[in-house]
Amino acid sequence: MSCLDHHTRRVGLRLTRTAALATALAIALAMALATAFAAALAPLGAGLALAQETPSDSLLTASHYLDWERVADPQISPDGTQVVYTRQWVDQLKDRWASALWIMGADGSRNRFLVEGSQARWSPDGTRIAYLASDGDDHTQIFARWMDGSGAASQLTRVNEAPANLRWSPDGRSIAFTMLTAKKTEWKIDLPAAPEGAKWTEGPRLIESTAYRADREGFLKEAYTHIYVVDADSGTPRQLTEGDWNVGGRTVGIPEAVGVEWTPDGRELVFDGLKEKDADRRYMESHIYSVDVATRAVRQITTVKGPWTAPAVSHDGRTIAFTGYEWSPQTYRAAELYVIGRDGSGMRKLSGDLDRDPDNLRWAQDDSGVYFTADDRGSSNVWFAAIKGGARQLTAGVQMLGLSSVSPKGVAVGVRSSPGEPGDVVRYSLPAAKEIVQLTRVNADVLQAITLGAFEEIWATSPDGTKVQGWLVEPPGFDPAKKYPLILHIHGGPHAMYSAAFNYAFRNLAANGYLVLYTNPRGSTGYGTAFGNAIDDSYPGVDYDDLMAAVDATVARGCVDVRRMYVTGVSGGGVLSAWLTSHTNRFAAAAVRSPVTDWISFAGTTDITSWGYTRYRKPFWEDPAKWLQHSPVMHVATVKTPTLLMTGELDLRTPMGQTEEYYQALKAVGVETVMLRFNGEYHGTGSKPSNFMRTQLYLVSWFGRHTKPQETAAAGR
Repeated sequence: MSCLDHHTRRVGLRLTRTAALATALAIALAMALATAFAAALAPLGAGLALAQETPSDSLLTASHYLDWERVADPQISPDGTQVVYTRQWVDQLKDRWASALWIMGADGSRNRFLVEGSQARWSPDGTRIAYLASDGDDHTQIFARWMDGSGAASQLTRVNEAPANLRWSPDGRSIAFTMLTAKKTEWKIDLPAAPEGAKWTEGPRLIESTAYRADREGFLKEAYTHIYVVDADSGTPRQLTEGDWNVGGRTVGIPEAVGVEWTPDGRELVFDGLKEKDADRRYMESHIYSVDVATRAVRQITTVKGPWTAPAVSHDGRTIAFTGYEWSPQTYRAAELYVIGRDGSGMRKLSGDLDRDPDNLRWAQDDSGVYFTADDRGSSNVWFAAIKGGARQLTAGVQMLGLSSVSPKGVAVGVRSSPGEPGDVVRYSLPAAKEIVQLTRVNADVLQAITLGAFEEIWATSPDGTKVQGWLVEPPGFDPAKKYPLILHIHGGPHAMYSAAFNYAFRNLAANGYLVLYTNPRGSTGYGTAFGNAIDDSYPGVDYDDLMAAVDATVARGCVDVRRMYVTGVSGGGVLSAWLTSHTNRFAAAAVRSPVTDWISFAGTTDITSWGYTRYRKPFWEDPAKWLQHSPVMHVATVKTPTLLMTGELDLRTPMGQTEEYYQALKAVGVETVMLRFNGEYHGTGSKPSNFMRTQLYLVSWFGRHTKPQETAAAGR
């Protein structure tokens, strides 16, 4: 699990835009980009030379991002003939990603807009879809749409909290979902009545839970997530679970995806969660439960302590597959695939010695085993674990391949991306999975005239002999006889994985003339428990050695201008960017983004406090040595590298105070530094399209202004 980092309808819009609107958008875009360029230059000083992106029709620029699209969550109809999916595009006027549901044939034909909404799910007989959409009054509701010629849609709920995790009952008569349920406690005080016309300050926010905020959500409501069911023809939702606990495995305290499924007989719903009042203080703990739909009785199925999540019920209803591992204090462990009887008996592991995280579980139609995806060395492919035990890989290739849904006849759909191909919806058949058919090409119009640089996998050897995988993106028109500036880009998490998928940000930086190096140092997922856990109780640590080994291997190719090497990263990548510049002076400049710089102050101010307080074996009030030793701010006296700091004003994951601490410390020791506080951003700096473009432009501008003197670069300092 990645803890520090937790994402168009263009064709249709083009048919209806007026010339005036098109002109207005063009003017607004030009002004926005001009403002972004000017703002990028303003705080850096009048004496610095200009360095900004050159507009281009043949290179991937920041402005092309305004025409970029995304696809997600494809769902295939029960008869395998149609696919509903979510299509996202940039709403340039509202500066956000907008989305809607589109539909097409399973061969990619008749690809068209269907309805405004998200989370579409087919009814068991394929006659309807349930989906979420706005009721026009700022509330999200459940709708059902007939998929015949009429296209009639009905609003099924009229609730004040947003439903989620829609699940049709096996008979198609009802829909289960999850929703917040208000906590019933209140602290009353005898406050005198305000005089008529008085405007008294609003009362304080009452907080009793450990996890009371979540990044990208802000303050959490004093409420609990529970399961409801509503008639598929409309009606009043009926609450199935209740109490001061949450449905959904909150392994780090804050809300996560809820795993919930019907049993085939329609009598129970199986779900993950932790039915304990102190659940938000229990790090990496959750169980598998069931609730009886008729009686509302809740039954715990798993008994072994662990972070058990994502239940999937077999077609015969006898067995439940799920993921997790027996509880461990280790920083990271690869999850495993387990099965257990519906009655709680016979729990055993299916995934053998795979040592990779299984995800997207889907039972084979004959219940002979479970299909799933697993990340491995920068790629994701589909696997199959037989009920008798052992796992085998079904698809192969340098790609990120998803498994979103499977029809009864084994037709699967998912989203696939590769080094030169952005994410698109694909179809393949299980179990053979011999041919992967691409169904959409949503960014073909953007990329048709664009020249992309070459993409290459590299391996480096760390000082202790550990092999480290990385990738190098070359500028378009790369000439191996020339020297190029290098950007080392470090991922967050820290337990996450850079992949071989198409990356717009990296491609855009390469189009500006940079070699872009990104790697998976120790601590990364996709390489097994030992590799990912190598930074346990010592982060940052050996990941520094791995990153610098990758830099050395790239420099050894002879194409890097060592006077112009730069480092950046977000979240955990921000931690390591700051760490690298305090342990080496080889970089001409750094851009430290959304970092943790002081582990002690971070632990109590982040939204994932249970994660924050378990970074090192002993709490800091018992022994602060490691907490201080691994905090970048404690090493600031050795930093010589000009450092740009970039963090969202609303960041709750690595709060702004972490950046402020580091900024002031850098100022105190005389390091050239600038702090950029991104408006409207939680964790990271690129969720809003304009801020993504700003991030790219600031990086190009900052790095373009810094070059190391020849003598210090040659000396490797």
